[in-house]
Amino acid sequence: MIPRRPRLGRRFFDRPTVTVARELLGAHLGVGPAGRRRWVEIVECEAYVADDPANHAYRGMTRRNRSMFGRPGTLYIYRIHRVVCANAVTRPGEAVLLRAARPLGPMADSTRGPGRLARALGFRLADDGTDMVDSPTIVWYGRREIPPIVAGPRVGIRRAADAPLRWAIRGSPWVSLPRPPGVSPRPTGA
Repeated sequence: MIPRRPRLGRRFFDRPTVTVARELLGAHLGVGPAGRRRWVEIVECEAYVADDPANHAYRGMTRRNRSMFGRPGTLYIYRIHRVVCANAVTRPGEAVLLRAARPLGPMADSTRGPGRLARALGFRLADDGTDMVDSPTIVWYGRREIPPIVAGPRVGIRRAADAPLRWAIRGSPWVSLPRPPGVSPRPTGA
């Protein structure tokens, strides 16, 4: 059972993307029908902001990135290398990539890396555009305390990769590779 915390609403996501990204660290995300949700604690994410050449919305709205221009709290799903990745939309054309999480219960899949995390939570390309704030199958709870955070360059992109827009919980062994300085090695058996 996941301990109750404040549920994250539209106002949480309707803030500067960098703020939302940092404050999602330590938040709990549950996906699936009530009673069978898969729960994780977010331990790593990246921000994609306006005027960022690595942002999918950098050149404006397309059919592929349309949901990035939806309401704050919209789920933006995209496919890369035959896997899907999940993002939380903040401001129009901006989003936070969910990179890694700590499982809060048994999970068959790894939750390290954006593709593995999306798969473990059961996200599909068809979920693109889902309103996570009002969804009966996606639940966000805020963090209880501010975890120690480390920043570093983003991963898996060529443009603006050195921008320090990737954050992780310091010491978390669940952070994906390559890990920023201050992050633990992979846990045994995980």
